[in-house]
Amino acid sequence: MDPSFTAEQDEIRRTLRELLHKRSGPHELRAALDTPAGHDPALWAALAGHLGLPGLALSEAYGGVGCPVADLALACEETGRTLAPSPLLATSVLAAPLILALGTDAQRTALLPRIAAGTLTATLAVPAPALATALALTCVNDGDWAGGGRAGGVQARRVAGTWRLYGETAQVLDGHSAGLLLVAAHTGGYVRSRTLLFLVPQDSAGLVRVRQTVLDATRPQGHVQLRDVEAELLGSGDEQGLPEVLALLGDRAAAALACEAVGAADRALERTLEYVGQREQFGRVIGSFQAVQHRLADVYVQLQAARSAAYYAAWATGRDERVGGLALAQALEALRTAAGEAIQLHGGIGFTWEHEAHLYFKRAVGDELLFGPAHRLRAHAADRARLFTLKEVTV
Repeated sequence: MDPSFTAEQDEIRRTLRELLHKRSGPHELRAALDTPAGHDPALWAALAGHLGLPGLALSEAYGGVGCPVADLALACEETGRTLAPSPLLATSVLAAPLILALGTDAQRTALLPRIAAGTLTATLAVPAPALATALALTCVNDGDWAGGGRAGGVQARRVAGTWRLYGETAQVLDGHSAGLLLVAAHTGGYVRSRTLLFLVPQDSAGLVRVRQTVLDATRPQGHVQLRDVEAELLGSGDEQGLPEVLALLGDRAAAALACEAVGAADRALERTLEYVGQREQFGRVIGSFQAVQHRLADVYVQLQAARSAAYYAAWATGRDERVGGLALAQALEALRTAAGEAIQLHGGIGFTWEHEAHLYFKRAVGDELLFGPAHRLRAHAADRARLFTLKEVTV
């Protein structure tokens, strides 16, 4: 692995950081959270128009930039620093790769250029709380995550040559605002049940969506109901390859999320260092106390270890080495520690609900609820590596 960044990667990071510094400060962030969509459409348009961020990892044939997945992960590190709410994760990290991998030529041509241009947002809708299972992050994707073919989840049936969906799902990232839903649904009845993905546009008859109140408001989620909704099958319906596609997607998403968490942890530590260098107690700045220095040194060491793991996971996405889950576990723990120390070391002001340190702590906890927790991410990685499998010794 070459630890240095390319000139293009440095330029992406620098330009994105400058834009987010101007357009996504603490006040702009809270204003965006109060909008119906939960993000600033003008900022999303700027990210798409000025930087081509939605299509960063899409090929030029579909209007994208043609960068590797690692570049998208590094861009997520910058969005994580400001906790900028945007459709980037749901659209570019989760939905677009599925359309590219499973969609027909007609579906790719119709949808991917619009995603790359930022005019279409999309998301993956799976029954709550099964996103980590569907992406094979915390256990093997065996198909039961989509409802098991029984009550619950979303069911699909063929009626007069068209697919109809019925059911509901919650905790869908940007599910209340995305222009296109990729809905996981069961078809085939109880005995021959199988999971397929379906395309559901936002204006479909019978589609009801409501924004949910969630712990991490910077990660907007929606509750989706499908009442006999007409849908289009994604791809040819070959469900045999779906678990593997979702597992590969999960590893790449984990690498992007790990970089995002590292960016958030870095900013939380940065803000804490600024504060302890200014706040005085007993006639001295509190940053001069050895106990405070030791605590922040521990955060720094944990953050640097998480950064190395996240960068390696991003680099490994192009080399068929799946270590995203391990990197995500380390990054989420680093973010939780950095945000927790930020709250503690800011003293009384840190415990007020209005302080931004709480937003970073909620991001750490919210991501663990969606994609973790860390101990399950590590346990599944150990199972995949057969780390604790006893081997017979031949004498």
